[in-house]
Amino acid sequence: MAETVRTEPALRIGLAGALGRMGQALAAALAGRSDAAVTVLFDRPGTEGQKLEGRTLGAPADVAGCDVVIDFTVPEASVALAEAAAARGGPALVIGATGWDAAGNARVAAAAAKVAIVKTGNYSLGVNVLAGLVEAAARRLPADDWDIEISEAHHRRKIDAPSGTALMLGAAAARGRDAALEDVQVRIRDGITGPRPEGAIGFSVVRGGGLFGEHQVMFAAEHEVLTLSHQALDRGLFAKGAVAAALWVAGKPPGLYDMQDVLGFRS
Repeated sequence: MAETVRTEPALRIGLAGALGRMGQALAAALAGRSDAAVTVLFDRPGTEGQKLEGRTLGAPADVAGCDVVIDFTVPEASVALAEAAAARGGPALVIGATGWDAAGNARVAAAAAKVAIVKTGNYSLGVNVLAGLVEAAARRLPADDWDIEISEAHHRRKIDAPSGTALMLGAAAARGRDAALEDVQVRIRDGITGPRPEGAIGFSVVRGGGLFGEHQVMFAAEHEVLTLSHQALDRGLFAKGAVAAALWVAGKPPGLYDMQDVLGFRS
């Protein structure tokens, strides 16, 4: 008699923001997988019952039967989803929204005391390696000799600036110098600004056309410049990283994680 091979049931995944570009990229990344399946799709209020490629959109309350929800919506919706998940003890969350303020971050962190949440500004493997390199470079290049400038470019439809990825890279640079980004960031320069403050981390932003996602971190000294950069070529790379995060976070204890945890970069 042939031996029966037992397999683990597919991870049940809910997709928030299913009508958006990232939602559709995630659905494509999950299609045909044996280890994960989309069981609930939903979008903004009022879309319940709409059809998406033969499937019916539900509501946030429907995620009670999911193992993980992947959410690429907006901070307000992400906070509500996180607090609802915390109240019921699940599901785990993978959050990819950008444009956060301190209050929203604090509410997600509070929810993470009761449910596992992966939250990051970028789900790309390359960007997360870049963040590690930026932190290491900032630690080794002293602020009195080396200035740090971060530039990013995105399509005209992006609504927040600087991008979540740019802020993530800024936070990495600040950590390398044992500083808080809030204390050293310079997001706007206009008019007579005076000399550049020592230790400042500057940001510049480009919005136009169909630019997909370009980030550059420049370390500038008097006689040399070191530039670290990343360019995204396809939205599918972010979906791939988010799916990896969902598979990783399922069954993890409550806590606030990021892609450094998912990829094993943080011991």
